[in-house]
Formats: sequence, C-alpha cells, structure tokens
Amino acid sequence: MPYTINSMIRWWAREKPELPCIKQGGDQVSYADFDAWVGRVAARFVDEGLTPGDRVCIHGVNCIEWCVAAIAALRCGGVFAGLSNKMVMAEVAYLLGDYSPVLLVSDDEAQAKLADMGPLEDRHGNPVKTPLRIGFGEIAALRQGEARDVDREVDPNALAYIVTTSGSTARPKGVMFSNHSLIDHVAAFRFEDPVADLDPKMYIVAPLNTTAGGMQMLHSLIQGGTAYLDDRFEPAEVLDTIVRDRISIFCAAPIFLQRIADLPQFAQADVSCIKVSFTGGAAVAPRLLKAWADKGVRVRQMYGQSEMGGWGTVTPPRLALDHPDKCGFGGPLRDIAIIDEDGNFLGPNQMGQIVMRGPGSMLGYWNDPEATAKTMVDGWIRTGDLGVIDESGLLRFVDRLKDIIISGGLNISAAEVERVLMDYPGIEEAAVIAAPDEKFGETPLAIVYSRTEICVTTLIEHCNSNLSSYKVPRYVAVHGEPLQRLATGKISKPVLRTQYASAETLPPRVR
Repeated sequence: MPYTINSMIRWWAREKPELPCIKQGGDQVSYADFDAWVGRVAARFVDEGLTPGDRVCIHGVNCIEWCVAAIAALRCGGVFAGLSNKMVMAEVAYLLGDYSPVLLVSDDEAQAKLADMGPLEDRHGNPVKTPLRIGFGEIAALRQGEARDVDREVDPNALAYIVTTSGSTARPKGVMFSNHSLIDHVAAFRFEDPVADLDPKMYIVAPLNTTAGGMQMLHSLIQGGTAYLDDRFEPAEVLDTIVRDRISIFCAAPIFLQRIADLPQFAQADVSCIKVSFTGGAAVAPRLLKAWADKGVRVRQMYGQSEMGGWGTVTPPRLALDHPDKCGFGGPLRDIAIIDEDGNFLGPNQMGQIVMRGPGSMLGYWNDPEATAKTMVDGWIRTGDLGVIDESGLLRFVDRLKDIIISGGLNISAAEVERVLMDYPGIEEAAVIAAPDEKFGETPLAIVYSRTEICVTTLIEHCNSNLSSYKVPRYVAVHGEPLQRLATGKISKPVLRTQYASAETLPPRVR
C-alpha cells in the first residue's frame, strides 16, 4: 500500500492511541481522536464536492482545527495551502485566484475580513469560481459525532501541499510537495540528525501557513510526536511551556531565541529537555549560542529554503559553538555545492551560488514552469543565495541574492513592497532594503524618488491597504534625485545599504 501522511497518522492512532497528538493551551487531542476527527471533516469535504487534486485554502491563526483541516484535505486526495492571517484582502484575493481552491477554511476574523471580497481572477485575468467557505467553528463541531471517514486511494507522488513563499518576484510563489516528498523529508531528518526523542515534543510558534510552521506540524505528525501549538510569540510564556512540558524540539529565529535568553528567569530555568534546537534566517551572535549552551542546549545554525522543505543542512552539535557562522555539511542523503554564474561547480573557499539536492525537494512552483526550470536544474535546487564551502565541507551563508528581508522570522519580498510603493501617485523609483531593528532583527526601509512632494503618512496608509502589517515599511526616505543605478540599469542597493547602514543614518521612523 502506498505510504502517505494519513497512513502514518492511522498507524500512530493504532500504535499509541492515547498519546497527545496536538496540544494548545488547555486543549489537547489524542492520536485516536485526531484520526477520527480528520475522518469526519474529510467526509464533510467530500460532501461539499472535493475531489482528488482540488485545493483547500486555510486562512487563520494557529489552532488544532487548522491542522485537522489540512490533514482532512490530504485524506480526500486534495491539496492544502495555508494563507497568512496577516494578509490584507488584496493579498488573499490574489492567492485565491491563483490557487483556485474549492474550499476556504478560515477563522471568524478571516471570515469577517473577506466578507466584501469581490470576484476572483487568476494571474492572467480569467474569472475564478469563488470557493465555498467553511469556518473553524464548523471544523470544531465535527470533533464529536457519528463516525465517518474517506477511504480513497491517494497517489503519494501527486501534489499534496502548497506552501506560499516570498520570492524574488513581486508576487509570492507556491512551492509544491507530494506526500512522498514530505515523508522523505522527515525520514532524511531523522536519519541525518537522530538526536530527538522517539516521542518528540515539538513547540510550534511559527505560523502554520509558513514553511517553518507547516513543516514542523507535518514532522511532528509523521514522527508520532506531540505538537505544542501557539498562536503568538510571548517569550515568558514560551519559556514556561518549555520548562513545564519538557519540550524536546524547539526551533526559532535568532531574534526570538535572544528574547527568551534575555528574560530574567532564564538564568534559573531548566531547559535541558531541549534535544534539538535549530536557528537560521539571520546572523547568529556567538553570545546567543553561549547563553543557551550554558544551559545545556546546543543551538545550531541551519540553512534551507522553502524549496528544500525549509531544512537543507545544519551544523552538528559538536561544532555549533566553534563555528557560529557555518551551517553544516549537508548530509549522507543531501548534497550541497557552490556554482559560478555559468553553472560550473567551484572548489573550497570560492564564493558562488549555493545549490542543494536530496530527499524532500519541491515538485516545482505552482503555475510557474518557467521559474521551476530556472530553479531546478539537473536535480539541483538553485537557491539564488551566495555561499562558500570551506576545506572541511562546512557551508557559510554569505548573502541573499533573492533580496528577502527577514523580520521576526517572517520573509518579506522587497520586490512585493516595491510594487505597492510604485502604485502610489508621484513615486517614480522605489527600492526596499532591510534596516536593523531591535525587536524583529530586520524591518523594511523604503527609499523612493519623486519630483513632487510625498506625504509619508498617506503613503503608509496606501501600504497598509495593500500589504500585511509586517511588510509595511517602518522607515521611508524620500529622495529628490533619481536613485543611483548599476551598469545593468538596476537600482544600486549596495550603495543604499551602505548609505543607511547604521541607526544614525536612518530616516525618522514612521510607525
């Protein structure tokens, strides 16, 4: 019988039925009850017309119902895709038009936000049928009731999951995975990094619609572990949960780990239960690694992308403190290499583009064969990131070629923000770069050129109407002269980064 995520869940429901599958606050559901709940929801989805290959979009904050809806979609042979609860209506409408889901499952806040949404169009302007809406409350109501299930044979190699990621383009991309690629991703992780418990307890604070949150949720379910869900990051609450529930896997952006380490109670907290802790997406300060190492936790720098399931390589525990700027060797099932602009492989200590291959790689980009062909070449994922591999094989991440700003662990496409800025009357040029931020690590800085007077307050209101709040620039610099350009004709962002490299050179904060 082909193995799928649902066959794994059914296995755990039989082997350890009473083990908590997911916990959130004071609520928890066992594997047996989760399996039965998924069955009832899957049957409801079929009643509403869901067929194999149909998409189910899920829009809301982290909750158990979110997870149930995702796995129920897979049980029907469908495809689930998460939408950020931070998105404004215009962003949601674009993705609904692009993914063309049959069902939209959402919480009350999302339902209210989308109440006045107009007709949908795909990326080519063709009309798209509006999806049927199902509330999280309706999912919750199916937790109890008559036993129902869906017994469809699901093709394990067919599309199962789309994760929306901010790419180098002005619009987000949908990264596609199958049941097989997701399970292979987890198997490679357990084989290459077998330090977690047999019954792992994984704390998930990253939004489930992101690669980090979605993949952690799937990792936990496939491994038969317990996922501890949270819908917001409050350092003191996170630390309390780790200590009280003896969390064994905790991965977070450096800025979040630092905020926990800065708590007064961290000095006395027993966090030795953590067996696996990865971080990445931003520079990792040695003092952060030492603060956790002094508590018995080896926080390890990792490197990955959504296209590789979020995890590509991670520094071994023995090297974490000595090499805070390195990201690991790859692994026995994963290869990493460096190529030049012509695609030739480079030797040690030569800088070039990072490429990776191994289990769990994406199937491609949704509705974008051209981008897929550029990224997946001869079995390798071309990351678009700069890196160097030293003589020992350790990878050092240098910079992001895709021009992504990472704010509080969330990816922001500079091109997406620039597109919105360019829609504002009077702006002739726009560039968005990362500005340092004590709370979020990085935050968007917009540099615009206009020959007319620009009201920054009105410009920010325009951005708020078209972008999630975390994407809206916190700094705006208005230039009265055209921005400097490279020989290629592109705006010279290196010059702008140098110009606004310190807090002293930043323009006044606007929000």
